[in-house]
Amino acid sequence: MTSRHLTFIRRALCWFCLVMASGALRAADADGKKQTFVLVHGATAGGWEWKSTGQYLAADGHTVYRATLTGLGERMHLNSTNVDLQTHIDDVVNLILFEDLHDIVLTGHSYGGMVITGVMDRVPERIRHVVFLDAAVPEDGMSLWDLFGGPRQDSTRFVDGFMQVPWVKPDAKTPHNVKQSIKCFSQPVSYKHPAAKALNVTYVAFVPKDKSAEERAKTDKSWQRAVARGWTIRTFPGGHVAQQEDPRGVATLIEESVKDLNKAPAVP
Repeated sequence: MTSRHLTFIRRALCWFCLVMASGALRAADADGKKQTFVLVHGATAGGWEWKSTGQYLAADGHTVYRATLTGLGERMHLNSTNVDLQTHIDDVVNLILFEDLHDIVLTGHSYGGMVITGVMDRVPERIRHVVFLDAAVPEDGMSLWDLFGGPRQDSTRFVDGFMQVPWVKPDAKTPHNVKQSIKCFSQPVSYKHPAAKALNVTYVAFVPKDKSAEERAKTDKSWQRAVARGWTIRTFPGGHVAQQEDPRGVATLIEESVKDLNKAPAVP
């Protein structure tokens, strides 16, 4: 065999290896190593609350969208008693449609669980995986108040059509939490679409160190509903805003959750 033949063979092998490596990289990307995350915050907050977590996800090579719901965060100038749960569902659905997002990982924190439930029902074909982060898990036709028993009649948290909780301090340095329309909590959500119910979902409970996950599982209706649906259950050490306490840890948790697959739903 001549040196020319050997050179040709070496070049052919190099070309073949490059093609195989390129194919392997594409397969890895298709297998979910690089994702598009849509992060939905909780009540009175904003996309700012997920900035650090989003930065860690982006640093890992993912594409990240931090939604801010109408009337909250940097959109507080749109705050109104007319804003309701449907407004917030529309916010996220339109973000997905106008950015032309597909195969997304949709996450919702706290009240954001109500929002992403409505989004799942509207555009299930755009969603790859869903993660409920210490979030509300409603049934079809249920409002957040239905989940938690509604407001007390003597509550001072609900004034002039808004929920105003102790952590909402208008004179606080920005970014800060803001008051939120009561209609966001009293309006029921739709969860009927068969394709929405077939999506793989992870439910994550943020559990403080002084609490027991086992005890919470016995009383947490959202946790119980997730189990009944066959969703994957994960726990993470921390308070209700663990994403601010440990943004790197929460980012890693979300990345790992994408691989979770539903089990068979529990038999009633």
